[in-house]
Amino acid sequence: MATIKIKQVTKRFGRHVILDNVTTTLEAGKIYGLLGRNGAGKSTLLNLINDRNFATSGEILFDGEPINNNPAARQQMYLMSETNMYPKRTRVKELFKAADRGYGDFDFTLAHRLTNEFGIDENSMVDNLSTGLTTIAKLITALCVKADFIFLDEPTLGLDASHREMFYRELLKTYERRPRTFVLSTHLISEVQNLIEHVIILDNREFKVDQPSEELLAQAFAISGPTAEVDAITKELPILGSHEIGHIKTVYVVQPIDAMQLATSSVTVKHLDLQTTFIALTDGKEL
Repeated sequence: MATIKIKQVTKRFGRHVILDNVTTTLEAGKIYGLLGRNGAGKSTLLNLINDRNFATSGEILFDGEPINNNPAARQQMYLMSETNMYPKRTRVKELFKAADRGYGDFDFTLAHRLTNEFGIDENSMVDNLSTGLTTIAKLITALCVKADFIFLDEPTLGLDASHREMFYRELLKTYERRPRTFVLSTHLISEVQNLIEHVIILDNREFKVDQPSEELLAQAFAISGPTAEVDAITKELPILGSHEIGHIKTVYVVQPIDAMQLATSSVTVKHLDLQTTFIALTDGKEL
């Protein structure tokens, strides 16, 4: 099955380096989480992969071939983002028809069901929809398009909690029915933790993390207890962040440790969730 290889890619805008020599492989049939703080370069990376911009150096390959000026590759990749790639006064149903013309075999049956469930009139002008409903129209298109790699850049912009939950549920349904690769770039990390199979964290222009989410979380810990005891237990560990409340201190580490060996009657060792792990890795001072 096809893969996308990102090889030593650097992107500069003038003197400003956005991505610095990043390398990874996106495999078929996985759900990736592309995480990073504001301005980390997530959208830039997605635009590079989808041939909407050009790398300063390095290369991006789809099934071994450069993605630049490669219609066959572009037909297997779909990017949903804030950028509107359709003319003004486009109706929702015309989004679906355009996707069918561009990619073929659009799932109109699923699209009709989802517009009904989300409460969207397919005859509505996309420009007249609220931010949330515009996002939903784009998401429906992304879920129904025939492409092997679906990139979703801030896919829940403007969605309320109920609609976000509906979207996550539908994404899993369509993924189970026809496995393909989804790459989600989002700030709502806690909501997508159970969806993501592989985590890529962009920080300081580089990939700080690029590994299966279970593997990452298996070595992410919070160690809490009396300050003196915690300091003694963790003095040899690389501490990513910490905070103190009174005489109780909590430190955060992302490294394989023997939790049972470190824990005592007064010191607890617990696994972190993905959001706390992300904050610890990108800016432990905020914890």
